[in-house]
This record gives sequence, C-alpha cells and structure tokens, in this order.
Amino acid sequence: MKTYVDVETIALPCGFSCPIAIKWKDGRLWKISRVLHTCTPAANEFEGIRYTIIIGSAEKYLYKENDKWYVVSA
Repeated sequence: MKTYVDVETIALPCGFSCPIAIKWKDGRLWKISRVLHTCTPAANEFEGIRYTIIIGSAEKYLYKENDKWYVVSA
C-alpha cells in the first residue's frame, strides 16, 4: 500500500533532485544518509522512480511518482 510522505531534497547542479530526509504526517523526520541507486520499472512492479536509500543502518525504498513521494508499507 502506498503511503505518501513529504521529502526534503537538494537540487544538484545537473538538475537531479536528491532526497535527504523523509517527513511523516505525524512529524517524525528520518534523515537519509545515502542514496545507493535509482531506477525506473522494467515491468509494472511500481510507478515512477525508485530510490534505494539508507536510513540509519537500514536499506529502504523511496518512490517518486511525478511530483509526489511515497513509501510502500508491508
């Protein structure tokens, strides 16, 4: 299930937006320490761009669909 979240980004000189933090609706803020990889779907497995990110010591996925960001809850 998609859960839409607010994401803080920085704009890189090449025009790419790099996510640096995820903010939940309840106010919790999770700093993204690293973006490992970005990709687009090969099939209909997800919508938009998938970012493989590191939060703390955990590897997670963050998605950008047009101008909205979401995570997928298990």
